Parts: sequence; C-alpha cells; structure tokens
Amino acid sequence: MERVLVADIMTKDPITAKADLNLLDCAKKMVKGKVGSLILADKKKLIGLITQRDILWALVKKSKEDLKTIKAVDISPKKLATIKPSSTIKEALSKMKKLKFERLPVIQNNELVGMLTIKDILNFHPELYPELDEFAKIREESRKLKGLQKLKEKSPSEGICEECGAQDFLYRINGMLICESCRNAM
Repeated sequence: MERVLVADIMTKDPITAKADLNLLDCAKKMVKGKVGSLILADKKKLIGLITQRDILWALVKKSKEDLKTIKAVDISPKKLATIKPSSTIKEALSKMKKLKFERLPVIQNNELVGMLTIKDILNFHPELYPELDEFAKIREESRKLKGLQKLKEKSPSEGICEECGAQDFLYRINGMLICESCRNAM
C-alpha cells in the first residue's frame, strides 16, 4: 500500500477538452467518453477541470441555450489541486479526503500526464481502502432509497381520497393522497 504510486494506477490518457469548448459540447464529450469530468488543457498544459456537477449547476442557473454559449473555462474552478505521479496512493487519498475531491489531475514538470480518481483507486485494490468501498456502497444505497421513495410516491395505494372522500386507488399529488378522477381533474 505504501509503495503503490499514483503513476501505477492513474488514467494515462484522460479525456481532455479545449478551454473554450461550450458546456453543451463538454456534456456530449463526457457522455461519449463515459466519464464524469473533462480536463481542460492546451496541449499538455493544465488549464482547468470541469465536472458533470458543474454542468448541472449551470443548467439549473441558466437556460439550455446558454449551455451553447458558456465556455468550460468560465465555470472551471480557478484553483486546482493536482498530484505528482511519484506520490503514493496513500498521499493522494489523504489529499482527496482533505479537499473533498474525487479526482486529481496528475502533473509532472508542469505537464499533464494523467488523472487519478477514487474509482481508479477502488478498481486497483478495493480491499486496501475498505472505507472507500463502504462509502461507495452507502452512496449507492442512498441513491436506491431515493429511487424507491420516488417510485412509492408515484405508485397507487388503496384508501380514501383526501379530495372527494371516495374509496379508490390513491396517488400522492402535492402532498395529498387523491383518487385518479380527482388527479385527472387537476
């Protein structure tokens, strides 16, 4: 564990994008590459980092049309945490925990040489970091519970309609349990 280096498990050819790429094209590139982030780079020079979360934030704050005009570099964090390929995984993990980051660009001699993610660490040796594996399981269970809650709210159950008082299958709409006819009347 102490001897495993970032260079041993990092993604050596991370997906990159030009800093002036618009957010819509960044999102398309992430989907196509099946990645959660893009490194903004000019040749091998690190300029920034953009994640799915950054794009979702922009989508909530702006219109879909704005995603075509906002450049990735405009919403990329100004300060970036990086790591050297000669650092140990233990050092990388410590840095990720401290900064609450899930990914770190890997820089050597001021050039981008890779990307290290929590997923890389877990894929390499999940038993080395059981707390990360446990964290991933907790996150997954939380997602499943939220999904079940949403499904439960949408699926009908039998009871008395709070709107008309009829005995029927009920749906939760705006916090109320109502029958299908009252739901259709809304």
